[in-house]
Amino acid sequence: MAKKTEKQPMREVMKPLEPTPQPITDTLRKNYMPYAMSVIVSRAIPEIDGFKPSHRKLLYTMYKMGLLNSTRKKSANIVGQTMKLNPHGDQAIYETMVRLTRGNEALLTPFVDSKGNFGKVYSRDMAYAASRYTEAKLDGICQELFRDIDADAVDFVDNYDGEMKEPVLLPTTFPNILVSANTGIAVGMASSFCGFNLHEVCKTAIECIKNPEHDILSTLPAPDFPTGGEIIFDENEMRKIYETGRGSFKVRACWNYIKKENIIEITEIPYTTTIEAIIDKIAELVKGGKIREIADIRDETDLNGLKIAIDLKRGTDADKLMDRLFKLTPLMDSCSCNFNVLISGMPKVLGVGGILEEWTAWRTESIRRRVYFDLNKKKDKMHLLLGLRKILLDIDRAIKIIRDTELDSDVVPNLISGFDIDRIQAEYIAEIRLRNINKEYILKRTNEVDELQKEIDKLEGILQSKTKQRNIIIKELETVIKKYPAERHSKIIYADEVKEFDEDDHIEDYSVLLFLTKDGYFKKITPASWRMSSEHKLKDGDKIAWEAESTNKQEIIFITNQHQAYKARLYDFEDNKASVLGDYLPQKLGMDDGEVPVFAFLPLDYKNTMVVVFENGKIARFSLESFATKTNRRRLTGAYSDKSPAVAFFAPVTDETEITIFGTSSQGRRALIINAGMLDIKSTRSTQGVQVMTLRGKHIITNAVITHNFNEPERYKAKNIPALGAVLKDEDLPEQQITL
Repeated sequence: MAKKTEKQPMREVMKPLEPTPQPITDTLRKNYMPYAMSVIVSRAIPEIDGFKPSHRKLLYTMYKMGLLNSTRKKSANIVGQTMKLNPHGDQAIYETMVRLTRGNEALLTPFVDSKGNFGKVYSRDMAYAASRYTEAKLDGICQELFRDIDADAVDFVDNYDGEMKEPVLLPTTFPNILVSANTGIAVGMASSFCGFNLHEVCKTAIECIKNPEHDILSTLPAPDFPTGGEIIFDENEMRKIYETGRGSFKVRACWNYIKKENIIEITEIPYTTTIEAIIDKIAELVKGGKIREIADIRDETDLNGLKIAIDLKRGTDADKLMDRLFKLTPLMDSCSCNFNVLISGMPKVLGVGGILEEWTAWRTESIRRRVYFDLNKKKDKMHLLLGLRKILLDIDRAIKIIRDTELDSDVVPNLISGFDIDRIQAEYIAEIRLRNINKEYILKRTNEVDELQKEIDKLEGILQSKTKQRNIIIKELETVIKKYPAERHSKIIYADEVKEFDEDDHIEDYSVLLFLTKDGYFKKITPASWRMSSEHKLKDGDKIAWEAESTNKQEIIFITNQHQAYKARLYDFEDNKASVLGDYLPQKLGMDDGEVPVFAFLPLDYKNTMVVVFENGKIARFSLESFATKTNRRRLTGAYSDKSPAVAFFAPVTDETEITIFGTSSQGRRALIINAGMLDIKSTRSTQGVQVMTLRGKHIITNAVITHNFNEPERYKAKNIPALGAVLKDEDLPEQQITL
């Protein structure tokens, strides 16, 4: 018989759990904020010792490897050892080392003595060699970083896996936070420190300790950069940076002109740029035709240092060319300052004075901890010597106690009871070697008590006096100045001595003829070229819509069919001949799709007005000053009102200008002559204007011109506006209508 199978119950289908809604504020608080704080506190923002955690971990590892006063070791070995403290990967650690090296020249005061190719901070393409090819050790100045590291001057914490200890800060004896250039981007904030000269910083710190009201600018005139250059000194801006910790200043390259070879040699560049960025920008300007005086440019950087060579064409004025290059290339660049530093784990933006005050307070605490550490060691030694002095009275009895003691564990207790000393003293006495129990040795040791007491009194006096603690800081700063030479790299030039580049001064001015076609082609032709050939080359159906005479330095404004204005200088356009099509403005000026120029005018001094005639019979008149801008803006929106189609533009217009308007009516075509002085001048370009010609039904304005030859002009002149105008007589009909 077949075995009956029991009917299995159907399994309940589990529905997927719906996600539980969570307020975004909770998500930010639980997930994002810890990450943001980690980046701020443990990665991107330097602390008062001037280092980020990655720098500190690397330097401390090298110190523990004994690389302060030894031969160099392979960088790969150093990187591998650093990974015990820094788990972010060997490449990140090596890049940190590269920036700290003497070979890379990124720091005024490098901390790593390097051998091999570590690249250059001023070159984008000069890459550093791999870590297996380079060697390094700590530079001599690192003695000032680790002098107090083993004297409890700073706190130590566990590393990421709890197997080692690492310092929270390095007890630097000088304000490294101002000496070492440092930048970092955290979450929601950033930090940017420019470097200062080591000697100037130390002198300033000394003066600020002696006199809190010291004028910092008198001893710290300006930042300093390892790449040199010339700092353009503006006292007001520099004081603002020193007081607030925020601001910027300009740095420009240093150059020489070799007249015999007609070459400019650039030997120092701003810290914020690279050789390649400068060469690329100059090459771009030469290709674009904006600079025509340069024949060639080369990177001649070698073991002797940085050099960019620029070959000039014959007759070039080197000074004027460099003025243009400073304006148009990174040969002059701005250095931004944002002195954001972690103080007790909290980011603060401080001025130079505030940073020195915080550093002095922190360094004072380090000095106090070091002195307290030394004091305890000396007190411990004093305690031992005082016990040794007690057995001096009866050395033989001490020997007898030890000899008569049967058990080794009873030696210390018997000495304690025999001489009324404590266990520590008894242990010390019991460990004295047999050869050292002679009277001479014990007398020498006990005679140290008086000297030791003087040292203890001195240390206790330091602990009780902030003035003495500050004096120690001053002496250490003076030692740094004496031991570590630091010549200034960047020169200082005053802003009022620097001639501001004026592009007009470097551009030739001459007479030109201007032509704009209906399809948007623009020609700038010299009178000499026009006399040789005055026959225009135009596209089929195109024609000249506007023409004028001007000079090469004048400004021109183009009005388009999409109610926008485009400003340009005439020298932005190449000199053309009548036999070419000219510059296509929609492409040249970057106009929008379907946008074409319908009118052009020369604003000159922006003192006159512009008139726009609309189809609905209104005319707007507004000041040309509405087109004037303080910045070099190329595009201006809202060039005229868009409430009704425009049929004609006139500029510049004075009160005496007469305008003839043509319109349609039920009786035929009408004309009206008005004087521009009858129109109110508005300050805004978007004004809709005032009704000038009265229109009924679907009648519109068809055209307007400045002058028109009428047999009886008085018939059409308006005494008041709005007006109907007069029906045109047959003999007054215009031969050709010009429309937009």
